[in-house]
Amino acid sequence: MENLILIDRIIPSKDWATILFFIGFSIIAINRTIFGVRFTEFTKLAVSNKYLKIYKDNTNLRNSFTLSFLLVQLLSVTFFVQIALKSFGIIPIYNFGSFLMILNFVGTFIIGKYLIDKIISTTFGIEEFSDALNLQKATYRNYLGMILLAVDVLLFYNDITNKFIIGSFLIALIATNILLYIIFIKNNQKSIINKVFYFILYLCTLEIAPYLLLYFWFKDYGAL
Repeated sequence: MENLILIDRIIPSKDWATILFFIGFSIIAINRTIFGVRFTEFTKLAVSNKYLKIYKDNTNLRNSFTLSFLLVQLLSVTFFVQIALKSFGIIPIYNFGSFLMILNFVGTFIIGKYLIDKIISTTFGIEEFSDALNLQKATYRNYLGMILLAVDVLLFYNDITNKFIIGSFLIALIATNILLYIIFIKNNQKSIINKVFYFILYLCTLEIAPYLLLYFWFKDYGAL
């Protein structure tokens, strides 16, 4: 008679993720309730830039609507990075500890970029130009963050870690960010022509160099 050996299969709890997803979607629901008209225009960003024309004042960069969606963006980006790291074998499982580490890294990265941005814009006297660019980036990235949160739910709970699928999403996100700059350049040609040197310096310092460093860091880390 053969001896049967039973091996416990430990399935990590995902309750922590459920709570965080609930918080993210609750923020979206609250904004929809409190800022009904604004939220409606915000959801049309993919087909219309009316929202940017209405809420173009730079004070909108620091209001409750934008900042609350920034939190949604942080959650969605952190979840997606965690999913990507698992799909490429850099982390073995999903857990709250790795989520906090990634969240801390993403938050520090964003805050660091913002502080360097303020230093450069103040030094060269392009604060208004910088705020206009940051407002557009924040608006579109918050919009993408809202959509990405739903994608994260699908990928996370179905444990989809196919490299081709995750890579496709990464390429789509990179292409979308490049498109944002093209749109901004098109809408602000006169201002950019007058400050073309500073704009190139701004892009190289804040939008190209940091992401190249991240790429090489993850590449080297993944090879370990």
